[in-house]
Amino acid sequence: MRYEHLKALVVEDNPHMRALLRALLLGMGIGEAFEAADGQQAFGLLRRHKPDFVLTDLTMTPMDGIAFTRDLRTAANSPDPFLPVIMISGHTERARVTAARDAGVTEFLAKPVTARNLFLRIAEIVERPRPFVRCGEYFGPDRRRHNDAFYNGPWRREEDRERNVAMV
Repeated sequence: MRYEHLKALVVEDNPHMRALLRALLLGMGIGEAFEAADGQQAFGLLRRHKPDFVLTDLTMTPMDGIAFTRDLRTAANSPDPFLPVIMISGHTERARVTAARDAGVTEFLAKPVTARNLFLRIAEIVERPRPFVRCGEYFGPDRRRHNDAFYNGPWRREEDRERNVAMV
């Protein structure tokens, strides 16, 4: 698949890492890549450039990648709550990955980043997009990688029925 029609937004506070990620994206054929130094700056660029996906670092100030993703998914003034988000971080402890997932990230990529792993995450969001779900306080991509269209059994979690889980 060719990706020259895609636009990406790189949200990273380290200017060297931001430039490296942008160079990797352009090198793999992404049409345009825009840069923001933190989550707050990213919101303005989202409205102006309308990217197809976001690469964001986890740890930034004043707005980190988790707060950025949560606001992107749930804020009333969000420019695109369905926008795929790939979070990149050197902090891969279970609690941080879980917090990123619960905020609504689409993919998580550990640093150091390789061109191959970045490409695989982009291919995943472009070629196999996941449906979005709204469940309680969570809104974001379905966490299940595989849905069995022929599954006719009971709810997998009893509380799903009570919480009114909805595919969006």
